[in-house]
Amino acid sequence: METQISSQTESLWLLFLTPKLLDLSYRNIALLALLILSAGLSVALLNWAHPGGHAWGKYWRKRGTKSEGNKIPGPRGIPVLGSMNLMTNLAHHKLAAKANELGAKRLMAFSLGETRVVVTSNPDVAKEILKSLFFADRPIKESAYSLMFNRAIGFARYGVYWRTLRKIAATHLLGPRQLTYSEAQRFEIAVQMMSVIKNHPGEFQVRELLKKASLNNMMCSIFGCKYELGKLNAETEELGRLVEEGYDLLGRLNWSDHIPFLSRFDLQKIRCRCAKLVSKMDVFVNWIIAEHRAQALLSSDKSNHDFVDILLSLQGAEKLCDSDMVAVLWEMIFRGTDTVAVLIEWILARMVVHPDVQAKVQEELDSMVGKTKPVTESDIPSLAFLQAVVKEVLRLHPPGPLLSWARLAVTDATVDGYHVPAGTTAMVNMWAITRDPSVWSEPLKFMPERFVVGDFQIMGSDLRLAPFGSGKRVCPGKTMGFATVCFWVASLLHEFEWMKPEADVDLSELLRLSCEMKQPLTVKVRPRRIIY
Repeated sequence: METQISSQTESLWLLFLTPKLLDLSYRNIALLALLILSAGLSVALLNWAHPGGHAWGKYWRKRGTKSEGNKIPGPRGIPVLGSMNLMTNLAHHKLAAKANELGAKRLMAFSLGETRVVVTSNPDVAKEILKSLFFADRPIKESAYSLMFNRAIGFARYGVYWRTLRKIAATHLLGPRQLTYSEAQRFEIAVQMMSVIKNHPGEFQVRELLKKASLNNMMCSIFGCKYELGKLNAETEELGRLVEEGYDLLGRLNWSDHIPFLSRFDLQKIRCRCAKLVSKMDVFVNWIIAEHRAQALLSSDKSNHDFVDILLSLQGAEKLCDSDMVAVLWEMIFRGTDTVAVLIEWILARMVVHPDVQAKVQEELDSMVGKTKPVTESDIPSLAFLQAVVKEVLRLHPPGPLLSWARLAVTDATVDGYHVPAGTTAMVNMWAITRDPSVWSEPLKFMPERFVVGDFQIMGSDLRLAPFGSGKRVCPGKTMGFATVCFWVASLLHEFEWMKPEADVDLSELLRLSCEMKQPLTVKVRPRRIIY
């Protein structure tokens, strides 16, 4: 009875206090939310106050003040977001300007949301990063992962699988023997290019022709498919559109890569677009693989004619499953098409802007090759000034000024005396290095003569100019790419005089995956030698 009375009393008290408690909750819910928000803002401001901004402050705060050490200088950016603005539009320009402003050319830290980043504009520090096994991986962006590039050479984790892919590419596609074997193919495409150009009356844009030529070259080497440049082909048109879509996706700054809670929303539709692209690409490449398998069964000739044949013939530890083959083949087409076309367009633009340099190249061609026969790849070693022109254009207009250089610290490292924690993205601003007056004499002047004396190596040993990268992640197609560019440029300059259109040539840049001309190059040409 006593318990029952007590229970009833408590119930009455609860009934009496409930309105008060509800009233208290309603009054304080806004205050509670404000306190939570204030606490979050306080933490964000504490993180933001550190050099390098939010992501770096978060790291140092977790480690504690006693272990902060020597911090890398860098901009704070905006709380939580960091310095996202530095990676929009011409990111290499913005990063170079910010590093100069802060006196941090050797090494600068900044934040992209939750991502810690360091960037160097110094060749010695660049070598320290790119040659180090501590930076042997690449940060895998959502777009790269969605496009399966995490299973190809470019983005695969450093290890046994990656070394196997490198060995396969170096042995069967990009080595000296394959360079010689594919010489006739590059010559045939050069002849087709010149034929198309001859049929262009007046002014015309060269970009689409160069892209098609480069795509056809890769299609022949990898898939064994040959196409005529001057004829429309639905297959190459479709592949060209797929490649362009891939460039756009990989070249975009994806906020979801750096602000994790945004990834569930796919605000920029990158995941959706990648899914559509992969489905189309998967059908295309699998169809070609199936066609090669069928031909292998019907043919008694067991020699390998292209890269697909080679991949299908591999056995043991080198044998790849179909999905990995698709990733590798897609990446080969993707990476091999863009850089060659972009670089040749820059070279031709410089020849139009600097007719005196063009005349000097053509004088060398006439002297070493003659006017009655076409250029061959065996002529290239004797064309020292032509090679100097290509190197000078690579210096002023490196196709991959930033994005191709990103590395990921796989463990804690020391760079230029600073502590760089595992998981940090490291970049090299090659564009800033090649325009640094402390590294190059008169860096803004187009002066190919600087490369005529001596034998300046651009394949990765000298970080004053290493357009193909350096270290373990150096571009595997560097020799093939440089040889193709030199030969096609020599052929085009030997055959034609390249002249200004009515309007001036615009050398403004547009940074996508590669740094290309903002406005496609428009030219006029005049045949200059005996037609063969």
